[in-house]
Amino acid sequence: MATTDLELSSLLLHTLDNIYSWIWGAPLLILLVGVGLYLTIALKGLQFRYLPYALKIAFGRQKDVSGQGDISHFESLMTALAATIGIGNIAGVATAIAIGGLGALFWMWVTALIGMAIKYAEAILAVKYRKMDGRGEMCGGPMYFIEYGLGWKWLSVLFAIFGAIGTFGGGNMLQANSVADVMKNVFHIEPWVTGFIVALLTGATLLGGIKSIGKVAGLLVPFMAIIYIGGAGVILCKYYDRLPAALSHIFQYAFSGQAAFGGFAGSTMLMAIQVGVSRGLMTSEAGLGTASIAAAAAKTDLPGRQALVSMTGCFLATIVMCSATALVLGVTEVFGSLDAEGKLLNGASMTVAAFNQTFSGGAYVVTLGLVLFAFTTLLGWAYYGEKCVEYLLGSKSVPFYRAIFTLVVIPGAILELDVVWKISDICNGLMAFPNLIGLCALSKVVIAESRSFLKVLSHEQEGRA
Repeated sequence: MATTDLELSSLLLHTLDNIYSWIWGAPLLILLVGVGLYLTIALKGLQFRYLPYALKIAFGRQKDVSGQGDISHFESLMTALAATIGIGNIAGVATAIAIGGLGALFWMWVTALIGMAIKYAEAILAVKYRKMDGRGEMCGGPMYFIEYGLGWKWLSVLFAIFGAIGTFGGGNMLQANSVADVMKNVFHIEPWVTGFIVALLTGATLLGGIKSIGKVAGLLVPFMAIIYIGGAGVILCKYYDRLPAALSHIFQYAFSGQAAFGGFAGSTMLMAIQVGVSRGLMTSEAGLGTASIAAAAAKTDLPGRQALVSMTGCFLATIVMCSATALVLGVTEVFGSLDAEGKLLNGASMTVAAFNQTFSGGAYVVTLGLVLFAFTTLLGWAYYGEKCVEYLLGSKSVPFYRAIFTLVVIPGAILELDVVWKISDICNGLMAFPNLIGLCALSKVVIAESRSFLKVLSHEQEGRA
């Protein structure tokens, strides 16, 4: 029986690998990078020119906004970051490096930088074409801007289907799996126990709507981000002499691949690009379109203002958080090490080992970060999936979706890490296709809306001067 189970597991992984390679092949990589570069050029590098102003809006004192919406700019960004900052930034970076080497981080950076333009475009369209549902809540995102902006109902339905399914991968099973993994390693708690507890907490909190999710995210996400970055900062200060070498390896191996050493089997440049772009997409959500669902709920007077806030999510999630994790793994030199069972350290376990090696209680910093980030991520993605299901089947289907979403947490905690990551990457790729096609077709609308908004912004700044 054990042999049969092993064969089935091997067959499943092989099948998922084939699907992953097909979805994350040249077409999607070219489409993602192409759309990002085109929008960057068409918008004249808007994501770089207006990043300071965007951060000021997001984190500055919140003033009353006359526009429609359910939550503030800050709460919208925190809801999006709740779904974005999580396992991908702690365990996902480690997994990417374990597969593609340190060079994978470079391609995560590239994806995030051009992804800022994509995320801006997604948000400006989401706010422009949002609708109010029967419960008085704002609904928006790719399914709405594709249908009402283009009239392509078939494509909007495809996104909603992939989005509803995709929330069970990266937004659900992946979070539960990584929490279970780290809880087993640190506290020796069986995965099914962790899965059951997380499922109970998730089910209890999904009764609240976007307003309660926004408030919870607004408290937990900044708190945990500061603690985690602070811990990473301590490690980087201790090993400051190794930092130049780690940075050099990131750029060097991005274009050459990394040779095998220790338990690391080695990687090629193509592996670094593939896993770097797919993880970059996951950790920033640029190209997925999901973050624009949260952007559509924001109180804002102009679509462009919320779009600027939304694009900062890429910068904070990938450029800041993922870089902190990757550099910690590089300077502590745990990358390539083996665990007590002789297996290559991977995922959350690798990040825990890096923190634990440096200071007492390091494992608890990572564990606390993982648990809280994973929980807020579950809530954020549950909201995304809920809106996709509501678009497809109406508001009466929402309670059934919430129940199924809660139950899926348990098998997610028990499944093998490799299987869960592959399912997550596959679902993300499926969501990206219809969203990026919609962005391409509506790019003229994005440019026109941006010109109008920037004129208003220019007049505001002149008035203040």
